[in-house]
Amino acid sequence: MSSRRQFLASSLAGGIAFPAIVPSRVLGNSAPSNLIQVAQIGCGRQARDSEVTGILRNHEMARFVAVCDVDTVRLADARTRIEQDYARRFGSGNYAHLKTYTDYREMLQDKSIDAVLISTPDHWHAQPAIEAALAGKDIFLQKPASLTLREGRQMAEVVKRTGRIFQQGSQQRSAVNFRLGCELVRNGRIGKLREVYIGLPTDPAGGDAKQMPVPSSLDYEAWLGSTPLVYYTEDRVHPQTADVRSRYGRPGWLRCEQFGAGMITGWGAHHVDTAHWGMGAELTGPVEIEAMALFPKAGLWDVHGPYHVRAAYADGTVMYISDKYPNGIKFLGESGWIWVTRGSYSAVDMQALSAGGSAPPGGPWSLAIDASDRRWIKEGLKDSEIHLHVSPDSDHHLDWLAAIKTRKDPVAPAEVGHRSNSVCLLAQIAMHAEGVLTWDPAKEAFTGRSADFNSKLARPQRAPYGTDAVLARAGISL
Repeated sequence: MSSRRQFLASSLAGGIAFPAIVPSRVLGNSAPSNLIQVAQIGCGRQARDSEVTGILRNHEMARFVAVCDVDTVRLADARTRIEQDYARRFGSGNYAHLKTYTDYREMLQDKSIDAVLISTPDHWHAQPAIEAALAGKDIFLQKPASLTLREGRQMAEVVKRTGRIFQQGSQQRSAVNFRLGCELVRNGRIGKLREVYIGLPTDPAGGDAKQMPVPSSLDYEAWLGSTPLVYYTEDRVHPQTADVRSRYGRPGWLRCEQFGAGMITGWGAHHVDTAHWGMGAELTGPVEIEAMALFPKAGLWDVHGPYHVRAAYADGTVMYISDKYPNGIKFLGESGWIWVTRGSYSAVDMQALSAGGSAPPGGPWSLAIDASDRRWIKEGLKDSEIHLHVSPDSDHHLDWLAAIKTRKDPVAPAEVGHRSNSVCLLAQIAMHAEGVLTWDPAKEAFTGRSADFNSKLARPQRAPYGTDAVLARAGISL
């Protein structure tokens, strides 16, 4: 038994039950006719650390057949890594060599491809997801769902209309501690939920704004996509270095508002998604939002620095988001609290804590899950209570692949991903505003005196790129 499955088996203690092995009727076997043929769009840091690794780990269900990137160095790196893995597993000559593309639209025309994984910069999320859905491909899309609320709504609607299987890269939903924490909240352990506290990091200011020659390996025009045409400098794109490890360091575009919103979506899309799961608010949003933030006054990078956000929901729950809180999510109710964050989770450790043992070094916030009454964690759930979606093997990519086989929604479908990201984008808009903004989550529009901010729900899209152009060509009006 692998160490991963040993962990899963041990986690069955304390009422935390889920299948450790995916049934054969879901997995099928590794014959070529049963494999899901997948392709990777975007071969940067996130793809390298998450998507490529996730699919290689689940090689019994899926096989890479193509990779795509506008940077040919990254494209070659991805192909080499995957083919070396397959050669080691299956032997040289026992797998098909990967096709490579610098234009994903050409790749999407390949009818042998069943599904795509999209790990591009944030400004290139919604458009390829829409085009993949229209091309009949199932989709795994890294978070956040979109650069703007309009793009997110367009993406969610197209996925719904086409019936494609879509998984947002909100992997916390597949982790045992996050699911259990949300289940305990949903089943009333802390009484009526009153407040949710979300702690996130910040980004540094800085960045070298000096204009540089565009690397010969990079199609910079395509990389900019629908965003405004600006001169190239390495700190607004990604590292260009001969050292492989440095080449996949944290890219500068994450800190530029032209391409994203900063940590409010970068980490916020994860933690707000978990908060919504526990709140039972996955298909709605706040009715009021206000925020304060400091922005850099010099340098290339211009996303927010320190910040504080307040979002009020129709049921009276208030969500607070701040860089001053510990990184994680704390649900506070009338009868107690539940805390979840990333980290190692051990059912055995939690049983010892519930019996009066001491917390691990670092204080209570170092626990992956904690509660004002730790017996809740030890006891788990009753069969008759609300049970949330269980990802097989606690594996987010495997959950997506299994959903492709069963044609049932995975743990983080498109509408859920869009709604979680919407709160983050609303917060980013509020950071640039003054006072409380009122919001109608059903109409997805600012209301009353805040209606002027509806102009911030979309951005101009530079031709020939953009979701509007894609939908126009497809004859779809949303």
